[in-house]
Amino acid sequence: MANTAKSKTHKKTTTAKKVAKPTKATKSAPPASTKQLKVGQKAPAFSLPNQEGKVVSLSDYKGKKVVLYFYPKDDTPGCTKESCAFRDGIDEIQGIGAEVLGVSGDSVESHKKFANKFKLNFPLLSDESKQMIQAYGVWKEKSLYGRKYMGIERTTFIIDENGKIDDIFHKVKVDGHLEEVLGELDVMP
Repeated sequence: MANTAKSKTHKKTTTAKKVAKPTKATKSAPPASTKQLKVGQKAPAFSLPNQEGKVVSLSDYKGKKVVLYFYPKDDTPGCTKESCAFRDGIDEIQGIGAEVLGVSGDSVESHKKFANKFKLNFPLLSDESKQMIQAYGVWKEKSLYGRKYMGIERTTFIIDENGKIDDIFHKVKVDGHLEEVLGELDVMP
């Protein structure tokens, strides 16, 4: 009888060990951006893949104005509305001599699906490492329903023909943003 009790105890211990096994470590998010870019500064250089996997660099746009907008996530309501507004205003933007680039931490494949679904007519850059996102200072602590988390603060930079930051729109409200950007591009020399 002593052997039976010992056997049951041993079995329980084994089960407890299985349950207590460490789980796979999750990839931690990078810390919040501490960099705060200012108007007049040189825009940080970048080279990232677009939705087709082609590498796009800021230097590719030398001599042109760039509307560089950072958005949290592909195919979400606010990001879709913002991206579609830029899609619909692309002729006006290009008529002023500017190009549009969108950036998020989503994958190239996610960008491709998003761009195809909404017929987006400009490059979406994939920054899964968050290096560019941090260089531009848009990786921030956010709060939703009392829960704090790290994410991209919706921000748009207007970069002039010489690679300098001409204007910055922080905490962008999607409604009316295209008009704000067009107004700023229109007054740029």
